[in-house]
Amino acid sequence: MQLRNRQDFWSGVMFIAIGLGAAWQATSYQMGTAARMGPGYFPFALGLVLALLGAIVLLGSLSKKATETHVEKFDWRITFLVIGSVVLYALILKLLGVYISVFVLVIVSSLASHEFNLKVAIGNGIFLVVFSYLAFIKGLGLIFPLWPSFLGMN
Repeated sequence: MQLRNRQDFWSGVMFIAIGLGAAWQATSYQMGTAARMGPGYFPFALGLVLALLGAIVLLGSLSKKATETHVEKFDWRITFLVIGSVVLYALILKLLGVYISVFVLVIVSSLASHEFNLKVAIGNGIFLVVFSYLAFIKGLGLIFPLWPSFLGMN
């Protein structure tokens, strides 16, 4: 057997390592039963599923026929935009509220895409604001500031 796809091989190794690490860490919590799950049950199962998917990806990268794959260089700009947008969201949530913060998060993280389109980003932002409201505020009843605190509309 030869390595057909290096990206898939190393991705599979990474998924297996992270999945097994998460499952191992979850064993330090109470497991419970399938009917009454403890705090370690879901992370343990999720870690095992991730490791299984990693094994599938790894095995798929092995073949008798070898092909050449090219790995592009790491793009730090994209990393900083995505992580920076999440940090920015955390910093402005209390000040600007959920609606504006989610919208800003989507727009800033959309700048990381090579196919950035402002209309699509605005549409995604509006959709996620509505989804966040319906899922977290109405559906789960979570309490977040919805509008900027200086407007006094909460």
